[in-house]
Amino acid sequence: MNLPILIVEDDPCLREAICDTLELSNREFHAVDGGKAALKILSEVAFSIVISDVRMMPMDGLTLLKKIREKLPHLPVVLMTAYAEVDKAVEAMKSGACEFLLKPFEPKSLLDIIKKYELQNFQIGGNNVNIVDISPVSKNMFAMALRVAQTDATVLLTGESGTGKEVVAKFIHQNSNRSDKPFVAINCAAIPENLLEATLFGYEKGAFTGANTASPGKFEQAQDGTLLLDEITEMPLNLQSKLLRILQEKEVERLGGKKTIELNVRVIATSNRDMLEAVKQGIFREDLYYRLNVFPIKIPALRERKEDIVTIAKQLLAKHSEQFHRKGMALSEAAQQALINYDWKGNVRELENVIQRALILSTNNTIEAENLNLPTNSKNKK
Repeated sequence: MNLPILIVEDDPCLREAICDTLELSNREFHAVDGGKAALKILSEVAFSIVISDVRMMPMDGLTLLKKIREKLPHLPVVLMTAYAEVDKAVEAMKSGACEFLLKPFEPKSLLDIIKKYELQNFQIGGNNVNIVDISPVSKNMFAMALRVAQTDATVLLTGESGTGKEVVAKFIHQNSNRSDKPFVAINCAAIPENLLEATLFGYEKGAFTGANTASPGKFEQAQDGTLLLDEITEMPLNLQSKLLRILQEKEVERLGGKKTIELNVRVIATSNRDMLEAVKQGIFREDLYYRLNVFPIKIPALRERKEDIVTIAKQLLAKHSEQFHRKGMALSEAAQQALINYDWKGNVRELENVIQRALILSTNNTIEAENLNLPTNSKNKK
């Protein structure tokens, strides 16, 4: 099942024709006659895409587009326009329109564009998830990730520890044209400073004591695929300057080497810090920040998307039930409510620990609230 489509058209005949096309293709949709009505329903319902006419009164399509961008910056918006309105098309592109439909258009052209931007079933961490099963904030975040996945743009994922930034990075890779190529991850905080440079960039034999053979770095290993630079703000400043040069030149030189290796790598970086604050403190280069911040995505904390908690908990339960040889396990209603009420300071990582602990403590096929063993002094939200 998809999210519905919003049609904004003040011409009743064209609006009816578009609705007929969507109805025949079994698409769920809402149709309104102007910008004011569109903004009202957008505040009440989550949509997968907006199809709007440009020439409308009193609010035209360009004004509507700008207002949508203010409140829902990553919602796809397609504008219908006449061929003669090229100047408006240029202005709309600058304002963030995704596509244009030149009137008159065939039904297939409309359906092809809708299909391009629809977010339907997808994989999160190896589990199939339906778009209707997750919170509005997550729908917006994954819709954004899906859109950037179609490009080679550098992505910066930020959010608290344990929110699942690597899961989103893998989602972007899996939905890109690089999905059949390597996905390589390196945690910049987990590798000692004296080894991080060699690990990232590779080295030739004899480059340093112990370098008995040549070794490709993570950039080379990710050739034609995706490289995840996890916790990028923990990278030492001297390496940040070298990383910046590699991102700019799209080539790497191994330690001890004399030849450059051209790179075709999509870079995704993550951080659990406030990166602008890290720049102000002088621990992260401003020029590198702007090089990485081409397409930023903030991963919301679990407490900001309460509707996702039970869905994620069930996924984790299915995953670990098999590992613990406890297939067929379920969460009681009381356990589900306890999970929703809990303030997850450790986010998804903490939730996973709780589910594993509950599997050990439960004595039958149903996990009860007491099996979760949640701290009683947490700030539960009733």
